Amino acid sequence: MVTTNVAKSTAGPGEAPTLQAIRPQVFIVSDVRLLCDGLVLSLSQQPSVTVVGSAELARASAGVAELHPDVVLLDVGSPGGLGMPVMLRQVLPDLKVVAIAVADVEQEVLACAEAGVSGFVSRNGSIQDLVTAVHCAVRNELVCSPHIAALLFNRIAAIGPKGLADRDNGTLTRREHEIVAFITEGLSNKAIARQLRIQNATVKNHIHSILGKLQVRSRGEVAARMRGTAFPYGALPPAKDRRLPGSPSSAIAQLF
Repeated sequence: MVTTNVAKSTAGPGEAPTLQAIRPQVFIVSDVRLLCDGLVLSLSQQPSVTVVGSAELARASAGVAELHPDVVLLDVGSPGGLGMPVMLRQVLPDLKVVAIAVADVEQEVLACAEAGVSGFVSRNGSIQDLVTAVHCAVRNELVCSPHIAALLFNRIAAIGPKGLADRDNGTLTRREHEIVAFITEGLSNKAIARQLRIQNATVKNHIHSILGKLQVRSRGEVAARMRGTAFPYGALPPAKDRRLPGSPSSAIAQLF
């Protein structure tokens, strides 16, 4: 883990803090060491942010609890990355999470949005894009390309009030229904991703959602519960216990 000194605001009395004076504290999470170390080095040279630490996913919660950063830059390409925003906010409720290395494709963008991130930076983004996303996140603003904005608005329009109500009631989406069928057939995450032509990380995010909605802990339980059960799209068979046993990490561990 890398730690640095935290810079304080240099704004004078009665002066509004500038971008450089605010200096949000940033923590970087990635299982790719080259990416993680490169971002630490590059962002440490930026005058408007302070890098307080970095870690792989397995140690991210401990690092956040220890260092209390303002923003986490999360590599969503790391296995299980999309399950981290919820877990990190359990440690630090006001934490902002900015997804990095996001593919500019519909399913991955929507998966990040549904995971609860505060911002996006695509794989083609620059260090300045990262800095801008960090400052926007701490101001509760979202910076994204017009293409991503269009995807998000189209998604909201497609869901509509009824779709949002169904989601709150624990029903499966059409995509989740498709993935459940593949799980029942015994397909791996990679095989499902190939069949649906989506990212492997997106499949894992959908499976995490399915586990929560079905209130089970593993893919095997999903298959056992659904095998031989006929139910229409979006409808769930009744569950005896709507409470998910075990910790969030236990459920996420079943995604791989």
